[in-house]
Amino acid sequence: MKKIRLFLWALVALTACFAGYLTIMTATGNRIPTPAALHLGAPFELVRHDGRPITEKAFEGRAYALFFGFTFCPDVCPTTLAEASSWMKELGPDGDKVDFYFVTVDPERDSPEALARYISSFDPRITGITGDPLKIGKLLDSYKIYAEKVNLDDGDYTMDHTASVLLFRADGSLQGTVGYGEAQETAVAKLQILVGS
Repeated sequence: MKKIRLFLWALVALTACFAGYLTIMTATGNRIPTPAALHLGAPFELVRHDGRPITEKAFEGRAYALFFGFTFCPDVCPTTLAEASSWMKELGPDGDKVDFYFVTVDPERDSPEALARYISSFDPRITGITGDPLKIGKLLDSYKIYAEKVNLDDGDYTMDHTASVLLFRADGSLQGTVGYGEAQETAVAKLQILVGS
């Protein structure tokens, strides 16, 4: 009796999975949705590290990478920007085919001048983005980025935030991510696919 009950529950689970599959196929015109079909972002008006304005129009028609961090970051951000500089160098001329943006999650401290000083240590093709905290917050939300202020015992604060680099095709669709600490060859391979798409 117990075996029959288990078999029936397995049959119910299988039927539910098949029904879900049919629902997805019907809703997407018989195409399984993939991360590449995912579009993130929203219109914005912010400021580059050189003080010039920047909007979502800068992202249109070119492959781009977004990394969200802050200049007071002790490890993840400088490591990621150093690795990104290395990826772009390894890409050679193809490195000019992808725009790399470093978007602050700490606009209260990261003025354009602070960003300019910070990113001067990395590849000159990296563009810093900052601006009004409310506008930055909306941009983070539109890209589904986690960022939270964490108070420290000394009265200062740090930021917890998403540590992945987001890769976008020229049509604005998400190709994928490069995880923090991901192997150099894997990251470069992902970027090669990105610039070739």
